[in-house]
Amino acid sequence: MAEEKLHPPQADELEARASDWLTQREFGEWGEAEEAQLQSWLAQSSHHRVAYWRMKALWSDSERLAALRSPMRQTSAPAAKTRQWPKIAAAVAVVSLVGAAIALTSFEQRRSYATAFSERKTITLSDGSQIDLNSRSALRIASSQREAWLDGGEAYFQITHDASHPFVLHVSGHRILDLGTKFLVRKDGQRLEVSLVEGRAQIDSANPGGRERPAILAPGDVAVASADTISVTHRTAPVLADALGWRRGVLIFHYIPLSEVAATFNRYNKEKLVITDPSVGQVTVLGTFPINDVAAFARVAKEAFGLNITHRKNEILISR
Repeated sequence: MAEEKLHPPQADELEARASDWLTQREFGEWGEAEEAQLQSWLAQSSHHRVAYWRMKALWSDSERLAALRSPMRQTSAPAAKTRQWPKIAAAVAVVSLVGAAIALTSFEQRRSYATAFSERKTITLSDGSQIDLNSRSALRIASSQREAWLDGGEAYFQITHDASHPFVLHVSGHRILDLGTKFLVRKDGQRLEVSLVEGRAQIDSANPGGRERPAILAPGDVAVASADTISVTHRTAPVLADALGWRRGVLIFHYIPLSEVAATFNRYNKEKLVITDPSVGQVTVLGTFPINDVAAFARVAKEAFGLNITHRKNEILISR
């Protein structure tokens, strides 16, 4: 099936993101983790690859960009060439310079945070707000510290309210507006889940032409958003507290199917739990377990439920 045609606003957003990647690669810290994140982003869509190649070509074609780079690298700029560029090349150079300037400004105004397997990170902002970043998550924060982008994973936000400068979180084509709030956000593919623990928050679509209506969340409300809809349900305070167990290094389950328990453990560990029998996946689990000790959970499954445990390279097979 042919991919849907990319509309201009989305194309602009993708090109801005591509510029961020190019700027970080050129001027920021770049290693294997950053390269892997870039390759993952490129693999998500042909639109991502087109935007990246286009911006990369613009950067390469502009000799004036080299002059812009040199002060940051503290090296002398190359001598200007005397030959005249054709008009079309000159136009490309101007576009490149403008695009690069926008990209540099964007990069300078956003600080990136990321966590690997089994890693969690706490970010404290200047106004006392605190963000706990869960395992395998990525977050960018504007220099104003009142705007952020959750690019993937899960984070818990405890935001100091400022009516004149509301905190806005962008994630999966939606905006979450702080109204004096503690809230949990998880981005899993295109699925977005927002759980409000305290205060109030508004969630709406970042697309002005979207069909979904904004939702105002109260404590206990859980919003699940897709491209076109936002649905809200309510959970009790203990259930929400269980969802935040990862902040203390534990996973808490209250009669949760083993298949879901395994999927949750697998989000945090390189050694995976594999359910080999569908009926085993229906066994319900009650308990609190260390987040990074898959083997300990497997022992409990064996002793409590009489299940068979087989260790294989980077996998623990659970069967009857």
